Amino acid sequence: MSYLHSYEIDKKYSKSVAYFSMEFAIHQALKIYSGGLGFLAGSHMRSAYDLKQNVVGIGMLWSYGYYDQGRDEDRYLKVEFRRKRYYFLEDLNVSVTVDINGKPVIVKAYLVPSELFNSAPLILLSTDVEGNDYLARTITHKLYDQNNETRVAQEIVLGIGGAKILEALKYEPDIYHMNEGHSLPMAFELLNRFKDAREVKKRLVFTTHTPETAGNEEHNIYMLDRMGFFAGSQLHEVRDVTGIQGDSFSLTVGALKLAKIANGVSKIHGEVANEMWKDVEGRCEIIAITNAQNRRYWSDKTLMKALDEHEDFELDARKKHLKKMLFVEVANQTGKMFDPDVLTIVWARRFAEYKRPGLLKYDLQRFENLIKNQKHPVQIIWAGKPYPFDNLAINIFNDLNYMARAYKNVAILVGYELDLSMKLKKGCDVWLNNPRVTREASGTSGMSAAMNGTVNLSIADGWHPEFCKEGVNSFTITTEGRGLPIEEQDRLDNKYLMDILEDKILPMYYEDKKQWIEIMKNSMNDVIPAFESGRMANEYYEKMYR
Repeated sequence: MSYLHSYEIDKKYSKSVAYFSMEFAIHQALKIYSGGLGFLAGSHMRSAYDLKQNVVGIGMLWSYGYYDQGRDEDRYLKVEFRRKRYYFLEDLNVSVTVDINGKPVIVKAYLVPSELFNSAPLILLSTDVEGNDYLARTITHKLYDQNNETRVAQEIVLGIGGAKILEALKYEPDIYHMNEGHSLPMAFELLNRFKDAREVKKRLVFTTHTPETAGNEEHNIYMLDRMGFFAGSQLHEVRDVTGIQGDSFSLTVGALKLAKIANGVSKIHGEVANEMWKDVEGRCEIIAITNAQNRRYWSDKTLMKALDEHEDFELDARKKHLKKMLFVEVANQTGKMFDPDVLTIVWARRFAEYKRPGLLKYDLQRFENLIKNQKHPVQIIWAGKPYPFDNLAINIFNDLNYMARAYKNVAILVGYELDLSMKLKKGCDVWLNNPRVTREASGTSGMSAAMNGTVNLSIADGWHPEFCKEGVNSFTITTEGRGLPIEEQDRLDNKYLMDILEDKILPMYYEDKKQWIEIMKNSMNDVIPAFESGRMANEYYEKMYR
């Protein structure tokens, strides 16, 4: 047993792994995440605990988190940065120094013990400590800071600081796992130690999450060099090991050249990633390991019991109770009283334009008809955090918020974090997912929704095609006309979305409840084998850590 672990390591998973991620969604009280990347990392750490794997998470202790989402006096989005203090963390009494922009910066480590939240142990790094000047302290203030150089400094702290902290703790992992390219400086720190890229490659694996070239992070190579991103390696050495000869340095390309193996996060994404990076000479193999979510954390135990005991009445009654619990939150935030007997649709995730939160109301007349349908009534809830400096996404949120004022059965909720996400997934009937096709590498929110008898209505992208049995466990929005202009594609996708709601989902929910409950049950049964994160955590050991 490692002294960092409070559990006996299963011999099957004895190889030690350090899992580096910029964010982890472990518990509502620990606000060090923004969205799907953190939710994935959190479930991975929970399943590592369940399987007794020799995994340690390396993350950042964000003093102000991502941000606190509230409303101003006009009920529009209000971004607030409130300092967090965590008295439940264990001080590891270890710190290291990292050179950033030519100056020494102290990085201190804190521990989230395994038994605290039933996860693999998690080491969190902070520069917001005595001994650092104000600028250095701000490095770990805000997750995904808007300042470009601060973002790079954060990556240096995570990668180089994380590797040095492990060394100071005399903990030498067999495998270093980069969850996205943010921790790439760690690879150069290892290169600095071993003086041989082959030795680094033996130990390094990489998960890529972004399905398009433009979304993969790039910086000016001279700025990175000045900042200390390359851990003392000379630029000619960096160019030799990465093959990057120009002024723009791609973190993803660097990771693909230095890792022994990489993975995309769904079968489709694995294919897309191989195609996208096919011209990178000497890159590592890219396989597919589909993302997943932790059943122990996300699923409602009473719902699962009703499913296991084939108690359809109890299943339906419990779902209604969970809806009532969600609707208490709706009433508390918006003053609207929702009805648990009415079909409730939820769109909730990170608020970004490409995820198309407003697609449902693209055809305003048809949306109005849906909202005012007396025979087949609906209730709609939106929730999610836009990036705090993304004015386009914030405007979309505010437009939806303004629109919702006109309807008693439409609500926009704030504070989309783990607890609200849990309430929404357990307390709705339909989980809507409609990003632009090819933009979603995997998506995970629909997985944890399905674990709670919520029926997915999704675009055929990411994980959904691997899961969906059309009309049996979920529904798919047909994606004809790929490559059309954005406005035309949105119009077409909206048409198919509304067709499914009007012609299939609403009639079934109100006129064939027995069939609806069958779909709920199929959804719960089908999601566990392939999309529970125990499968994923095991697959990483079998395919990536070997």
